[in-house]
Amino acid sequence: MLSLLGYGMIVVFMVLIMTRKLSALVALTLIPIIFAILAGFSAEMGSMMIDGLKKVAPTAIMVIFAILYFSTMFDTGLFDPIIRLFIRIIKGDPVKAVICTAILAAMVSLDGDGSTTYMICVTAMLPLFKRIRLDPLALTCVVFLSGSITNLLPWGGPLARVAASLKVESSELFIPLIPAMIVGFLGVLALAWFIGMRERQRLGTLSINTGSLGRKFAVEEMPASYVTTTPDDKEALRRPTRFWINVLLTTVLMGSLVLELLPLAVLFMIAFALALLINYPQLDAQRQRIAAHAPAALNQTSIFLAAGIFAGILSGTGMVTAMSGTLLDILPDRLGPYLAPITALLSLPGTFFMSNDAFYYGVLPVIAEAAKAYGIDPVEIGRASLVGQPVHLLSPLVASTYLLVGLAGVEFSDHQKYTFKWACLLCMIFLACGLLFGLYPLYSV
Repeated sequence: MLSLLGYGMIVVFMVLIMTRKLSALVALTLIPIIFAILAGFSAEMGSMMIDGLKKVAPTAIMVIFAILYFSTMFDTGLFDPIIRLFIRIIKGDPVKAVICTAILAAMVSLDGDGSTTYMICVTAMLPLFKRIRLDPLALTCVVFLSGSITNLLPWGGPLARVAASLKVESSELFIPLIPAMIVGFLGVLALAWFIGMRERQRLGTLSINTGSLGRKFAVEEMPASYVTTTPDDKEALRRPTRFWINVLLTTVLMGSLVLELLPLAVLFMIAFALALLINYPQLDAQRQRIAAHAPAALNQTSIFLAAGIFAGILSGTGMVTAMSGTLLDILPDRLGPYLAPITALLSLPGTFFMSNDAFYYGVLPVIAEAAKAYGIDPVEIGRASLVGQPVHLLSPLVASTYLLVGLAGVEFSDHQKYTFKWACLLCMIFLACGLLFGLYPLYSV
């Protein structure tokens, strides 16, 4: 019964947001409450929601100050040279624009944090996409898929969860995955070329006068969620004399994120405070910058917190446990020797309908234990379980994806519909590479 309610809750949620009957914030908040009451947990659901909120609170705080930080950097003009450089490289060609976006996302996402990747890439590339009238869904798609590959780094969440769940070394999981990740990224570049060609056929090549754009382009074409003043006001906010100080501050911040010197939320809080002090030392100016960008930060954070309520009820009611049991019960015994590729395929719906914690800590150990009877090593099952990560990131349970679509100004459901088939294709590339490179067996005697 709990399993049916769990799957039913997710299906109802997906239908409502994909048909645009409810916003993601409203659906994430109200749908789980209704299903918790139907399951008989009305008395306990308050504590479940608080538990869910506690888990997402650090991420929500990080997003608030990350948006404030990068918005302030936009005000200072830090990203203007980056935009002008891409303009010179791309020269109005949609193919170059989409490919450059994929490369930029792969580089930025090496820190293993999806939210940071989305903020930097959308901040840098959306103005250009708007300028040459490219579909913003192409931007969210290639940024998303590039990030899903580097999400498999040892300091990323999924691989660390697998290592802890199966009690294996991260290096045993990761090092054999490197060739598959390289092939996967080449696949993303091929997809970027295909999408770019399709956009070129739709739009042609736009001739852009790189010398006449300058800062005006960066101001007028910046993401809608960041537009809070007129172009003239934005020009007054520029701090060209502090450009290299801002570059140094941002570089130190990125390095600290990778090295995890402090929690991400704390790093962004410190960086934002320093950014205000360096660029806008007057108290009134600091208040104006905070007030200008607070709406964008609040909009994204509210969805993160609502996702915490959704995940808290899904976990606290026991629906996740019941769902994982159902998933295992439908597997016939005769399929045991094929458990490695089956695990890879199960990771697509498994990590989509459940959180990574639920799948990797709840379902994966059971599968790995069963696989031992067929001579399949737990580390092989662990590698197979990572195949579904590109699809997992499209799940309504992944809060960072709401940040991506929010910054790009597209609907979550539109992003899902646009990206889903390509995410599945990338998963199949991972699966084929896993079998080809011997990361896990197709069949075990």
